[in-house]
Amino acid sequence: MRIDDEPAYVLHARPWRETSLLLEVMSEQYGRLGVLARGVHGPRKQPMRAALQPLQWIRFDAVQRAELAQLRRVEALDAAPRLSGHAMLAGFYVNELLLRLTPRQDPLPELYDAYGRVRGRLATDNPLAWTLRRFERDLLDAVGVGFDWRHAGDGQPVDPAARYLLDPQEGPQRLLSDRGASERRGMATGAALLALAADCQPGPEDLASLRRGMRTLLVHHLGGRGLKSWEMLDDLTRPRAVAAPQTSIPPGPQSPR
Repeated sequence: MRIDDEPAYVLHARPWRETSLLLEVMSEQYGRLGVLARGVHGPRKQPMRAALQPLQWIRFDAVQRAELAQLRRVEALDAAPRLSGHAMLAGFYVNELLLRLTPRQDPLPELYDAYGRVRGRLATDNPLAWTLRRFERDLLDAVGVGFDWRHAGDGQPVDPAARYLLDPQEGPQRLLSDRGASERRGMATGAALLALAADCQPGPEDLASLRRGMRTLLVHHLGGRGLKSWEMLDDLTRPRAVAAPQTSIPPGPQSPR
């Protein structure tokens, strides 16, 4: 199969043998593809190699052979966003989610569009947590495991004052009022779910509850195995013990010799 003038986003690139790269891209018409780029090292190949970095938007030609497509031509369609700090880690997280949750060669044009949006938001001053929650919602919807975020699993409208467990099979399940405070903290607020449905950023407390609820949901769809980016983010945000300052103790009087 020939692939001509196909727009795509580069999700991952790793060296293969001495001069080549193995790529994962999210394409508009074909979904996620594995692509082999041969002979991309060397001074004359620098523009081509620069176009094959993660987060880059490209147009490419390839020939699909078995599992991998053989790259024939590539051009960058813009300059990839220059991310740093938490935004860079968020970009890694978004790409890792796509690699883990999307099958190859399954066209998902709505997810291709959602990736373009989140990529643009990561390069701006959009609130990072809200940017990621919106993408997680769009990803789950695109792969067919999302919810009607306005209604609980029993069909009742979501109560903004209640808390909900995001059950992967049944949808949001309202938490009974007699549950302990520690259990309630692990659930998403109804206000957060309604904000997600309306695409309207909730307040800080509701947004934090949505992060915990979405992670529980994603872990299920990831087969119970977490993400490297979660480990990195947890290490980055975990409080570190501060060593007590050392005080110098003046020497005592010298003993006579």
